[in-house]
Amino acid sequence: MTTTTGTVTVRRVRADEWRAVKELRLAALQDPMAPVAFLETYETAAARPDGFWQDRAQGNATGDAVAGFAAVAAGRWVGTVTALVEEPGQTDVLGGPVQRRQAHLVGVFVRPEHRGAGLLRRLFAAAEEWARSRGVEVARLCVHVDNPRAQAAYRKVGYTPSGERFILTAGEEIEMVRPL
Repeated sequence: MTTTTGTVTVRRVRADEWRAVKELRLAALQDPMAPVAFLETYETAAARPDGFWQDRAQGNATGDAVAGFAAVAAGRWVGTVTALVEEPGQTDVLGGPVQRRQAHLVGVFVRPEHRGAGLLRRLFAAAEEWARSRGVEVARLCVHVDNPRAQAAYRKVGYTPSGERFILTAGEEIEMVRPL
């Protein structure tokens, strides 16, 4: 899916865009909320070899069970989300058992100067459309209890708490879901 509104295009990541994947991820990991929003540190990500980023971009561009989406303004990536299809019987990215076929949205980030303009809704719509095309009927994400800004943004685009909570290295996370 590709959508363009104003000067921002939302589309699936391309395999040759590993440098942009890396640059935006490193920017996300420098955000003040990064310690509770992401499961890795800037230092860990910055130390990864180019091959890691090349593989990540390739998977996000061509995977059947994973797809990355980017918001691009004037050639600069300004937002991203990745959708992972999780199947019943598998272990999810948090280490728990998957109970239903679902899309898990991860790596959500919008640069601060682009927040509040509906970009998150467009990124999620692209990821959700991709997931629906694979027969997925529900999307989920996890958000730290101490990240009220993200919780509010996710509610605004239709996600509601499921009642499930997880303890990760950064602390307690809330699962939020949305039927597709």
